[in-house]
Amino acid sequence: MPSADPLPALLVAVPAVILACQAGAAVCRRFGQPPVVGEIATGILLGPSLLGWIWPQAQQALFPASVLPYTSVLGQLGLLAFMFLVGLELDLKSLRGHTRVAVAVSQAGMLLPLVLGALLAIAMYDGFAPDGVGRMPFTLFMAVAMSITAFPVLARILTDRGLYGTPLGILAMACAAVDDVVAWCLLALVVALATAGSPMEAATTAGLAVAFTLFMLYAVRPLLARWAVRADRAGDAAVLVALFSGLSVSALATDLIGVHALFGAFLFGVVTPRTGGRIEVSAARLRAFTVPVLLPLFFVHTGLRTDLGSLTGSPGMWLWTGAILAVAFLGKWGGAAGAARACGRPWREALSIGAVLNCRGLTELVVLNVGLELGVIGPELFTMLVLMALVTTAVTSPALTRLRAREVTARDGVSAPPEGALSRP
Repeated sequence: MPSADPLPALLVAVPAVILACQAGAAVCRRFGQPPVVGEIATGILLGPSLLGWIWPQAQQALFPASVLPYTSVLGQLGLLAFMFLVGLELDLKSLRGHTRVAVAVSQAGMLLPLVLGALLAIAMYDGFAPDGVGRMPFTLFMAVAMSITAFPVLARILTDRGLYGTPLGILAMACAAVDDVVAWCLLALVVALATAGSPMEAATTAGLAVAFTLFMLYAVRPLLARWAVRADRAGDAAVLVALFSGLSVSALATDLIGVHALFGAFLFGVVTPRTGGRIEVSAARLRAFTVPVLLPLFFVHTGLRTDLGSLTGSPGMWLWTGAILAVAFLGKWGGAAGAARACGRPWREALSIGAVLNCRGLTELVVLNVGLELGVIGPELFTMLVLMALVTTAVTSPALTRLRAREVTARDGVSAPPEGALSRP
């Protein structure tokens, strides 16, 4: 007997998810938070943590089993396009004039959370590592998860605060760019270790990934630079098709290599030139559809995997969650702020840099879903880490507001504005 057509249910689920995430984003925006905080929270609320707990029939009706594979695929397509856009927005030229400080801050902002995350993983391995997962992949994944910075969310927060082109904003963006590149390379290594059946296979996968990266940088990048000169004479539709096809082929290549399709999409964005009006217009159109329409499906896909109820059975679960939050704040915020201060930056500016680099947002969710799909982490640890991503992202805006308000007070000798006054309405 043929299965029921999933299209009607899909036509209900997709707009419901989009509207719910837009509502959540609007609420958070009113409180000076980046929209991604509301979208992450909405995804969690639509999952077993709230809707599935208080009204399981409604959740089942909204997300029947026949629809989930389709929403997952659509969300993954949106994620591939988003990772391409993240790579496209990376501008390592921003390091000019800030090389010493940016390298020091980014290295400290990566090294300390990597070390602390690895130590935490060693303590959690026996209780939280899934059966069959080696100590090395689990430890390295936790280290990477602790060291993530959400480059796009950071840029949005700096823009909303009017700090994007300031010395602080330029330095923070430069540090985040370096962090992003290092983090994705480390994640590719984790995937290679987790999927390989032997050390030789892992080494082969890593070697192929390096070779593909070099091919993209030194063969594809010059070709794209020459194509960009002629792209302005092509139609917008042709350029958009070329970009989407390119990111898809690059994603397929890295998926076949064994380091996940997301790395290929990100790498294609890195090698695509930002010059040329047609490319910028096409990228803007891709973003205009991907972010509000497809990415909400990824947030809900994450929310359906997040079950806060799994943490309520034992106080120990919440203690481990607190330990994860402590390591996240101390490692990223503390490491980056300490390095910035050691490089001669004033304390408030150093703390502001640490605050924005501690923002994890959507990038962290991408990493966590990769870990869960690979079986490197289990559902309980996944839930803890999703909470960490939500909290660290939500803290960024109010922390930056308070630090900047105090800096204005100290500089001008005037009363500090009330908290939230510097936030975007």
